[in-house]
Amino acid sequence: MSIENLKSALPAYAKDQKLNLSSLLRSTELNEEQLWGSVVTAAAATRNDTVLSEVMEDAKQHLSEEAIEAALGAATVMAMNNVAYRAKSWLGDDFAQVKFGLRMNFIAKPGVDKVNFELWSIVAAAINGCEHCLTAHVGVLKEEGMTKEQIWEGLKISGVIQAIAQAIQAEAAR
Repeated sequence: MSIENLKSALPAYAKDQKLNLSSLLRSTELNEEQLWGSVVTAAAATRNDTVLSEVMEDAKQHLSEEAIEAALGAATVMAMNNVAYRAKSWLGDDFAQVKFGLRMNFIAKPGVDKVNFELWSIVAAAINGCEHCLTAHVGVLKEEGMTKEQIWEGLKISGVIQAIAQAIQAEAAR
């Protein structure tokens, strides 16, 4: 019951996040793999050990080992890409044609459906604040037939898990 541990650790000022998380975990917009993969990706992207370990305990009941690996892979490859693509964007036209030059083979064969991996990629990109990657991966999701409501559900998961991680971190520092 690790999600329950997270919810019970939240202070009164984060009550909305406790309620939001409960609602999101009952999502009808996403299938189980999409939902729980999004939660795992978001937890990994927050870089909060407590949140990730608590989420992982429950996620193992809902995801295959391949899906967990893919969700963690999405968080990891997007951590790299989000930094690099944001930097290229900030540096402007002078760097627009510079070869990316970093390996990201995992994207080609993540071990789950392409749509799920793309969804998890936007979950991480939203937390990492990369407009370029978010826009690019949302475009792929739309081409693959994912609805705006499904995409938004993944983004809501990003926001709520990030807010929970912030509250947990604030309380630890308190």
